[in-house]
Amino acid sequence: MADSLYLSLWFPTFSEKEMLPRTLSVLKQFPFSAARPGVNSVAVYPVSWSEASVYAQSFDFGADPERAVSFAAEFLHEDYAYEFEARWDLWTPNEDDPRRWQLRPEPVRFAAHGLRFDDGIFQQHGHLQVDLGLDAPFLQEELDFTDAEVRVRANVQKLINFTNAVEKNCGISGRVLWSESDENLAQKLIARLQKVH
Repeated sequence: MADSLYLSLWFPTFSEKEMLPRTLSVLKQFPFSAARPGVNSVAVYPVSWSEASVYAQSFDFGADPERAVSFAAEFLHEDYAYEFEARWDLWTPNEDDPRRWQLRPEPVRFAAHGLRFDDGIFQQHGHLQVDLGLDAPFLQEELDFTDAEVRVRANVQKLINFTNAVEKNCGISGRVLWSESDENLAQKLIARLQKVH
């Protein structure tokens, strides 16, 4: 069964003036979709996720990360969160014929948590939490793995490359790849591979 997948990132410091530059550094490492490049939307939330956004903007053709971050910068507070949505291309099986695969622009959400936002949610979920969507593109558990292996491997490699680029270029102090059910993606993938061999 598909599970939501997240990448939580922590930085040595995440002061009010550092939040958006650090978020921008992560966005610059992201492999944007060729079909839907750039940031698709930005929203700013005060105090907690249960509050209505104080700002929201969608971009029909995608904004470059610097431009998207500049819109959010007008609302800089340590008890705010900043959400950016983008897309990356992942291999997915065709719904009509699972043996045929296509690259689809799948949504990814980046949520930067101010230190005082939502009772310090950053402690558990990271200064920056990347919602990678469902883990299905990285496992394809319902398909015969011999047919899916090349495409799944390409999706996993894209995730690894992004994570490694963030670790190398963004000055993070910690990262955790986790799922809503707390199942480890690497362990699920290993278990999947062991069933094949």
